[in-house]
Amino acid sequence: MIRFLVRGLAVAIALSALGLCFGGGAFARVKPGDFITWQNASKVKELVSPGVYQRIEHGMSMKIEKTERIEWPPSYQEATEKYSSQVRLSPDHRSLIGYVAGEPFPIIDANDPYAADKVIWNEVFRPISTDDYDLRFFDCDTVYWGRNKSFFEIYDTEIGHYAGYNEVGRTEVEPMPIDPDFRKTNRYYLALLYPVLSPATDRGTGILKFRFANPNRDDDVWTWTPGARRLRRLNYDMMDTASGAQAYDPNHYEAWSGKPEDYDFRFLGEKTMLAAVDVHHGRDPRCPTDGGASHCPDAWQLRHMYVIEARPRAGREASPLYSREIIYIDSEADFPMYVDMYDHAGRLFKNYTSWMNYADRAERGSRIAIYPFKREFQVGSSTTDLQGGLSSVCYHPALNAPTRDSWFINMGAVDRNWFTPEAMAAAAEGGHAVGGD
Repeated sequence: MIRFLVRGLAVAIALSALGLCFGGGAFARVKPGDFITWQNASKVKELVSPGVYQRIEHGMSMKIEKTERIEWPPSYQEATEKYSSQVRLSPDHRSLIGYVAGEPFPIIDANDPYAADKVIWNEVFRPISTDDYDLRFFDCDTVYWGRNKSFFEIYDTEIGHYAGYNEVGRTEVEPMPIDPDFRKTNRYYLALLYPVLSPATDRGTGILKFRFANPNRDDDVWTWTPGARRLRRLNYDMMDTASGAQAYDPNHYEAWSGKPEDYDFRFLGEKTMLAAVDVHHGRDPRCPTDGGASHCPDAWQLRHMYVIEARPRAGREASPLYSREIIYIDSEADFPMYVDMYDHAGRLFKNYTSWMNYADRAERGSRIAIYPFKREFQVGSSTTDLQGGLSSVCYHPALNAPTRDSWFINMGAVDRNWFTPEAMAAAAEGGHAVGGD
């Protein structure tokens, strides 16, 4: 175990060590160029979570590639160097004090009793999108998994925008590093998913969420219901509940996005595991060998991961559905690569898996959203009910998206005007989004 991890040099050393580890232990079972299917899944059993292993047993495949270094955007690195020294946990060790921008805790000591809390706050303010993001043409299929099962779509939803706006931690787009609105509203970030474009019965449906810095204030969440044509305020305890014919729930739209103060975290350790951190394409394929329940075949590589257990705190509005969750976070990307969720009988219930692309643009054909450095894009995700086999598989963007420019990260593509109940209702009534694009 790496006992003391310092961002930069130590991570480079850790990743260099991974290359050497192919020669012994569990790592000797896999090497770059290997193709993993259900027939040789035992080779990776110790290198993935139990939930991911079940995916492989049910038909998902993976191509093993050499480990690569994932660099932060330069402005995020600069903000970390400038501000991280002033960041600390609150006296109860649950909230942040002094955070401005960048990674809050670039040094993680495995012996620190609050290491898990620090890893989670690094995940909250991760480098993937510090200012704003807008994914256009978001699409999700719902299917039942099965080894070599034919694709049979139970439900498909297409959504105009999956977007977010951070009021704190901004590093690339003015206002930086903190939106003045934060002082009035105390909102860390705003997120939306609207409007549903199809199926027609759900057209206009949307969800809007505000996350607050106040540790005792849970998220404000609104939804637009097309049948009643009205806005509804949702109880926060519904955020772990899937609605309709899908396995996803709002607190797991991006792997794990619960409110940290609502959970007790435990640091289970650091581990070398496989993750799809760079799949080399911007539109993730539908897996042809598991009924379309995941994305495959894709490139997976050995990564240095933090393994964190999250349990809902007594008396807080968190996780009525799950007794605990095991979150596997890439130590360079600060992004959960998979999450295993357990029911109240202690049985493995659901698995969320992320597929990422590391490039200077989301897709090779992009003409607008191009960066002078590589950054991470989440290009695919899937939540599977492991007990029943129902799987919701999302494409970021849709396979049939009409443009190669679908991901807009830290480009000012959205502003705070998008994140109001009125804007969500207007989009439901008349267009793709606020601007009608």
